[in-house]
Amino acid sequence: MNERSPLLTYRLSSISTEESHGDGPKSRKPAPKKLSTFLGVVVPTLLAMFSVVVFLRVGFVVGQSGLYETVGMLVLAYAIISMTVLSVCAISTNGALDAGGAYYMISRALGPEFGGSIGIMFFLANVCGSALYILGLVEAIVDMFGILSSESIKNGLHVLPRSYWYELLYGTVLLFICLVVCLVGASIYAKATFLIFIVVMVVLISVFISFFAVTERIIPLFTVGNNSSFINGTFTGFKLSTLKNNLNPGYTTDYTTGRMMSFTTVFAIMFNGCTGIMAGSNMSGDLKNPSYSIPRGTITAVIFTYIIYNLLALMISCTCDRNLLLYNYGFLRDINIWHPFVTIGIYCSTLSASMSNLIGASRILYALAKDDLFGILLSPAKKTSRGGNPWVSVIISWFLVQMVLFAGKLNTIAAIVTIFFLLVYAAVGLACLALEWASAPNFRPTFRYFTWYTCILGILGCVIMMFLIQPIYASASIAFMLVLLLCLHYVAPSHGWGFISQALIFHQVRKYLLMLDVRKDHVKFWRPQVLLLVSNPHSHKSLITFTNDLKKSGLFVLGHVSLDELDALPSDPLQTQSDSWLELVDELNIKAFANLTLSDSVRHGAQQLLFISGLGGMRPNTVVLGFFTRSSPEELLKSEQELNKDVSNSFIFSSAGFKTSRENFSAWEYVAIISDSIKMSKNVVLARYFSEFDRSQVCSIRGKETYIDVWPLNLLRPDSTAYVDTCSLFLLQMACVLNMVRSWKKAKLRLYLCVEAESGLRGQEVKLKQLLKDLRIKASIQTVVWDSVVALHWHKQVAGDSEASEEAYMNFPNNSIRINDDYLYAVNQMILSQNVTSPPAVRFLYLPRPPADTAVYNRFLHHLETITRNLGPTLLIHGITAVTSTEL
Repeated sequence: MNERSPLLTYRLSSISTEESHGDGPKSRKPAPKKLSTFLGVVVPTLLAMFSVVVFLRVGFVVGQSGLYETVGMLVLAYAIISMTVLSVCAISTNGALDAGGAYYMISRALGPEFGGSIGIMFFLANVCGSALYILGLVEAIVDMFGILSSESIKNGLHVLPRSYWYELLYGTVLLFICLVVCLVGASIYAKATFLIFIVVMVVLISVFISFFAVTERIIPLFTVGNNSSFINGTFTGFKLSTLKNNLNPGYTTDYTTGRMMSFTTVFAIMFNGCTGIMAGSNMSGDLKNPSYSIPRGTITAVIFTYIIYNLLALMISCTCDRNLLLYNYGFLRDINIWHPFVTIGIYCSTLSASMSNLIGASRILYALAKDDLFGILLSPAKKTSRGGNPWVSVIISWFLVQMVLFAGKLNTIAAIVTIFFLLVYAAVGLACLALEWASAPNFRPTFRYFTWYTCILGILGCVIMMFLIQPIYASASIAFMLVLLLCLHYVAPSHGWGFISQALIFHQVRKYLLMLDVRKDHVKFWRPQVLLLVSNPHSHKSLITFTNDLKKSGLFVLGHVSLDELDALPSDPLQTQSDSWLELVDELNIKAFANLTLSDSVRHGAQQLLFISGLGGMRPNTVVLGFFTRSSPEELLKSEQELNKDVSNSFIFSSAGFKTSRENFSAWEYVAIISDSIKMSKNVVLARYFSEFDRSQVCSIRGKETYIDVWPLNLLRPDSTAYVDTCSLFLLQMACVLNMVRSWKKAKLRLYLCVEAESGLRGQEVKLKQLLKDLRIKASIQTVVWDSVVALHWHKQVAGDSEASEEAYMNFPNNSIRINDDYLYAVNQMILSQNVTSPPAVRFLYLPRPPADTAVYNRFLHHLETITRNLGPTLLIHGITAVTSTEL
């Protein structure tokens, strides 16, 4: 037995993995250097959130939307990402994190299907994000060094040709630089980003100083159109009139793309400055302590960038006129105390953000490949360098970013990137919400500043903004994610991560089971809840599948008794058998539970199953048994004492995956189980000849009528002519239930009315038709005159005077024990003679209550065996529950 805890197993497996590469220190791979909170989370997140927006788009946002709407956009954007950050912090502090960042969190919380689909979406978001920042950097370089449209030759700094293909070439070169850095590894990336961080901070300081130090100046601008014309923009310094002019929105066309701007399109561009919150989480596999670093580093970066964006928006509104903001993305360079400062900041921040997204994409792809969710398709991405850097994943990510660069313009892909990131953020919130709602005891994050409603707000905010930004892209991305989810559901291998769906289902089922009050049950809503007692499951497959139809969306439990003594065993053998039973359920494609028990006898085991099966209001109300057929009719007539001595009654069954057991199971014990079930207020169904039953053949034959025959009269008590007692009505209901199942809908019910010629055939048939009409049961009535058959019963009654007959009746109140074999054989032949040309698929017969005297159990079973001999698939049913209703 392995009694190690999962944590201990994890630690030991980690140690063994590290030591399995050799016998000494020389043979081990050098452990990659891990990153601190500041270098691994704060710096990458800050640079990713500043990126191209802080230097190239803050002025554009203010110019289009005005200060009021800009502040509103910032509040909205940061409210959305703050809800997501709280969820990220909660999940990241709930256990050890590995490589993959948000993908790792989502997949381990929601399962492989949801995690894999969101992982692909997050991977694509990072790929598009990397391309977005490269395009922003190319835009800045071309604005600074590109040949102006009014010039045909090089002039001063304007030496770079400007065209779509030249700009693609510049982007390719810049992306190659990012590739080289990412191929070296996380360590050099962290050092490079730290240097870039220092540069960006210096540039930001110079920008804020410039608002105060630079005097009013006019900056030449131009518009691009059929007739190019020059206009001017003005840096006014701090003026109230400038602030008033910049307060309200003034949406116009974007001078680079010619598209008309609106709140949603501007928000999409601005929101890209907030999508870097996962930059630190993406490095989870390279951090010293991810659970400690991710929440602290991410929150620090979010607060800092929010303050900087608001301060920049306010100062820009106070100092720059509308033309300058609308037609010059790089105006911060023109108003800086030293122009190259901002240029350097733009280049560094965008290059860093592109590297951050590229390395993040590679880590996500590597995590997906390690989890084998896509099989051989991503297997090359598992390869790593000696230092642990997934270089193949980096190259694949680089190639895809290069493909996205063909889009050409930053604003073209801004909406796509934003929607992808919003979808991932919504998934992170959903993962946290599911864990919180599941109330799983092991969901104990050390970060507690979140609640289920912060998760909901984050999810709603992300989804609403997705559709506000671009409904078509949002719908397409969700559809693509659902396709991935379905594909993974069917092709992905099983993983032992745990499924949040199981925890949620448990939580809801427990709640609804408590609400399912048996005291409020009503006959109108009765349905069969079946316990099928099975010995050898493989030899009873036909009966199992048929019972699955008979349950009609009710509870279905497969019960099995294993004969053994727990005292003589080292452990419970049923635990190893449970998986085999569940595999059987999957193989037969039925909706059933398996309930196993260990007992010294089959009868005691059956009693245990009857007592313990189900929970609350979900308990079996009907017991189904296969028919007792191991003994010949002559053996059934032996005394119980003789049967107990007969060792030939023992038999062995064995199946793959199921425990082999030996049973001493007698006919007497079989009838005792029937009696016990009735005493426990369970309806009883005995199934005979179902080894001959082929459900697929019965339900698939076309052009041939399928029949279900019902004999509601107690044929073992011919002196009773009641067709409307509880048992008869239960018989009708079960036949009707079977007829309601989709595969049995075309079958026709035939109800057999056994009457004597002198009893008035017409009157009984009319009454039965009215009963069927009241019960809304569609069935044809077949009248059977059985005078010659029933005469055998009256002619050969138990001999003796009236006192002896009275004594016999008192001992056997159901009067069935006095029935002779000639009568039983005649009844059997009568049933067989009906509709010989169109035999039924299954017959329903009335099962009388077992006799009170246990000494005659064997004779009772002999009667049942005789009357059902050679009838084909037959159900003997005894119902004790009122199950029909004529009320609305």
